[in-house]
Amino acid sequence: MLFKSLEFKLANGQKVKVIEIPVVPHHHPLSFTISVHFESFVKMIERKEIRKELYSFKEYMKKHCKWTTYEQIFLTVPLKHNA
Repeated sequence: MLFKSLEFKLANGQKVKVIEIPVVPHHHPLSFTISVHFESFVKMIERKEIRKELYSFKEYMKKHCKWTTYEQIFLTVPLKHNA
């Protein structure tokens, strides 16, 4: 699984970095779910009064979506025989 990060400035000028954003193709069945959750995550960051400089989208998804969905997005299939 590939991950990307996003760095942006808020209205007050503070820099915020979001890490561990999964990269999936548009035809992936969960791409819409990921984009909706990411949009709500960014809105939550903007609404907070006390902000951190670094946020993990993976941790947010762990708390705010079903575990089966989280596993489909983030957990990879283990390799046979440690290959």
